Amino acid sequence: MKKRQVAIEDLFETKSVTNPVLAPNDQEAVFTVTELNRKDNTYYSAIHHIELETGAVTRWTYGKQQVRAPKWSADGKKLAFISNRSDTDQLYVMQKAGGEARALTSCTEGIDSFEWSPCGKKIWFAGTVRTGETFSTTEKKEGKMPRPIRVTNMKYKADFVGVLPQEVYTQIGYVDIATCAIFDFTSEPFDHTLEAVSHDGKQLVMAVNRNKDVDHDFSLPLVLVDIETKNETVILDEQGYFGEVAFSKDDRYIAYTGYALTFANVTQADVFVYDQSNGQTMNLTAGIDAPIGDESISDHLQQTIAPGVVWTEDEQLYFQLSSMGDVRLYAATLDGAIYPATGEEEHVYGYDVATNAEFALLTVSTMTNPGELYRQTIATGERTKLTSFNEDWLKKVELVEPETIHYTNGNANVQGWLMKPANFTEGETYPLIVEIHGGPHAMYGFTYFHEMQVLAAEGYGVLYLNPRGSHGYSQAFVDAVRGDYGGGGYEDIMAGLDEVLKTENWIDETRLGVTGGSYGGFMTNWIVGHTNRFKAAVTQRSICNWISFFGVSNIGYYFTDWHLQAGMKDVDKLWNQSPLKYAENIETPLLILHAERDFVCPIEQAEQLYITLKDLGKETEFVRFPESDHNLSRTGKPNLRIARLEEITGWFKRYL
Repeated sequence: MKKRQVAIEDLFETKSVTNPVLAPNDQEAVFTVTELNRKDNTYYSAIHHIELETGAVTRWTYGKQQVRAPKWSADGKKLAFISNRSDTDQLYVMQKAGGEARALTSCTEGIDSFEWSPCGKKIWFAGTVRTGETFSTTEKKEGKMPRPIRVTNMKYKADFVGVLPQEVYTQIGYVDIATCAIFDFTSEPFDHTLEAVSHDGKQLVMAVNRNKDVDHDFSLPLVLVDIETKNETVILDEQGYFGEVAFSKDDRYIAYTGYALTFANVTQADVFVYDQSNGQTMNLTAGIDAPIGDESISDHLQQTIAPGVVWTEDEQLYFQLSSMGDVRLYAATLDGAIYPATGEEEHVYGYDVATNAEFALLTVSTMTNPGELYRQTIATGERTKLTSFNEDWLKKVELVEPETIHYTNGNANVQGWLMKPANFTEGETYPLIVEIHGGPHAMYGFTYFHEMQVLAAEGYGVLYLNPRGSHGYSQAFVDAVRGDYGGGGYEDIMAGLDEVLKTENWIDETRLGVTGGSYGGFMTNWIVGHTNRFKAAVTQRSICNWISFFGVSNIGYYFTDWHLQAGMKDVDKLWNQSPLKYAENIETPLLILHAERDFVCPIEQAEQLYITLKDLGKETEFVRFPESDHNLSRTGKPNLRIARLEEITGWFKRYL
């Protein structure tokens, strides 16, 4: 059968296979499969079960719903998960032996996360509670008259949500499985995050910041709590982002991942281990100059829930590590030994490890495979494919294999990827589109990217790079962008373009396009204000004016300080790094795409840029996406994700 080229609508054809979770017996597992539903214009997911000896896969949940975070009871007889089948996220439990899942909660604001108690009789959970109410409050307050909202904190907005409800906090409670009776464990007017429950059921770890002035406080102390007495021991209390806590099998050690604010939020994450016997903490990965966790970006995967660390019975820890475009599974021992457990040039976006460390379950994507579930023997590296959810689709389409490139720009060594058009014929010339990722501290890598394949199928070469500011290439490399927006990162991108123009005679340098979102949108705006090399550009969820961004973004007031190293006391520095300052220089036709409920990069940024360019008589158009936030390209409404890709390809078709 002759294969066809990838189409925009193939978003509806591929499935996202994620979140493998081994049963306590290590002989079976569950995982989640998510797909886009065209008719209902939403996402549906289901839990699947697999017998590892036979490879038999059985679907365990059905219906129009999204499910997430499946977890086994300690005896392996029950499975709990969160589902929105009743509109809000609630906690459900089902018997392994069969039967319909049973709702355990009906909390007004829904459930955020949960952990089994090892006794199997109750489940701990965290969710939102209004001041003066409890988890048992089920009355919905509808039809009330609108009231003014008094804001007293700077952190008062969230992406898509907008202004957050006031006097609302995340609390911890537990539910009795037999009776569905709910009990509140915390009630103080602070946010509490449930991190882990010990294997003996006597302790839990929560994160809570009791500092009432949280606007410039970015600490979230990890606290070990005696469940019976509620006595607390502080494990960690410093500025930074920490979590993903896991007890060792004997509960002596408590592992967690995260980072301090040494380099603001571009500090590389590490794996830490707290020893309950002496109160000491060790950094297991201090010697690795790469971030712990998954920093790779993709537009295909849904619900890529992966544990921060997994313990084995011999006190090894397994975790993800992002480096040079790879996301690999690594292992560490408490005496400091660290080694990779999976190979290169792939994206291990989910995993679990057998208690005896004999094998790992992995969900893996490559540049030409959206992802499947695999079983890998740790000692030998032997791997067996367990699922084939995307196999039929792969048989129908012709995917383009990106070529890895490396080049230098001054003292910077930069990695990127170049794709030829899907219809490439030797001797002909083709337009080239440069894609720029957001963050800027993210990482393009060895994973399937639908947008790149669509552009190649439309007849474009595609160049995507990890310039300075990208994760995966050292702490110095990711930190180099701070205080230098539009500097070294811009130079790295242009040097990469020059590199491929020197070596690839099929690229028509009179037909160059550029696009990107978030930081990539900022950089697109910056590029067209500083060079006329590009004949068309599409800027997405972008930033054009750092002065207004400071006050209107939900992260603005501290992001500008961290990244531009300037605030409202230094508006000249903010303005000098604002693409809007250079709008008069823009001669490139520019399409502006922005989501209306983006509160990270608010739509007023797009509005300013559009009106300014129109007033200057520039070639520009503005497309607004309703009911969409900063993550439109990844998790937005399916029809709007399709429309976004159509706008991008349509603009480039018009001008290239």
